[in-house]
Amino acid sequence: MALEDAARQVDTAFTRDDLRGLSYENTFGGATSFLRRRFTKDLAGVDLAILGVPFDQAVTNRPGARLGPRAIREASALQACDAPFGWPFNPLTRYAIADTGDLAFDYARVAEFPDTLTAHVRAMLDAGPGLIALGGDHSISLPILRAQAERHGPLALIQFDAHSDTWADDDPARIDHGTMFYKAVKAGLLDPARSVQIGIRTDNPDTLGLTTLPAREVHEAGPAAIAARVHEIVGQTPAYLSFDIDALDPAFAPGTGTPVWGGLASWQAAAILRDLAGINMIGGDVVEVAPPYDTTGATAIAAAHAATELICLYFWNRWQSEAGA
Repeated sequence: MALEDAARQVDTAFTRDDLRGLSYENTFGGATSFLRRRFTKDLAGVDLAILGVPFDQAVTNRPGARLGPRAIREASALQACDAPFGWPFNPLTRYAIADTGDLAFDYARVAEFPDTLTAHVRAMLDAGPGLIALGGDHSISLPILRAQAERHGPLALIQFDAHSDTWADDDPARIDHGTMFYKAVKAGLLDPARSVQIGIRTDNPDTLGLTTLPAREVHEAGPAAIAARVHEIVGQTPAYLSFDIDALDPAFAPGTGTPVWGGLASWQAAAILRDLAGINMIGGDVVEVAPPYDTTGATAIAAAHAATELICLYFWNRWQSEAGA
């Protein structure tokens, strides 16, 4: 691209006419929508929407994930000019992807938050696009799952995490980032037999029927074997992929509320995600990025890459169909 053309592409988060295409802007300047996609509330013609959910009032330890969506967007500017490495197609140029900004909610009315998020996601899905959310703490997954399951029925869950998040909690009024998948199973939103947790390294004897692949198993079996196991479990069931950044070892992602040693290396997570191509992914999230605990920005960078991989996974089957593969 000629220099004068690049100079005209300023703040493409606002000025972009086409939802497709790359952005040639300085990584250190401009409005940092996710991957420099256009900021818009208009979902007409949008294939996939990005939604920030800056909520962290359900944490059990260190807060700060409310700052995650902003940090992930900023980190994504480092890769916005490139095709996602290793994929044979570029979803940024082929499909209409928009950043819809952050969910608006009253932080002082915590009890109202889950219904607010569910209603917002429901309206977005009704407008047509798929959805990937940037958290926020992990409790945001449950309200999103409610809206997704209304459309698709019981879902397969593919969960990257240090914690199972299936601790028993039968109080519908509680909002907790460690119990939301327990509630999702009990509410019939998830199909436990088709769900899998990757990277777990905290004890919870009751798996509720979900398959658990602990971090040590990932280390010993290798990413390819783990991905093959996930394909075997999930099949073509409509799948929701939730990536808790604490699935990564604190050496790779220290900026999170409840870090646990012995986790996945970033290269392992990247390889597993890449090898999940072909799942029937209907949506997903990247959560628990807490920037105050990471002065390097490495955690947000990892999260931005994970979210980009989720975008590729979301479009993979469609691209294969269009390519006649």
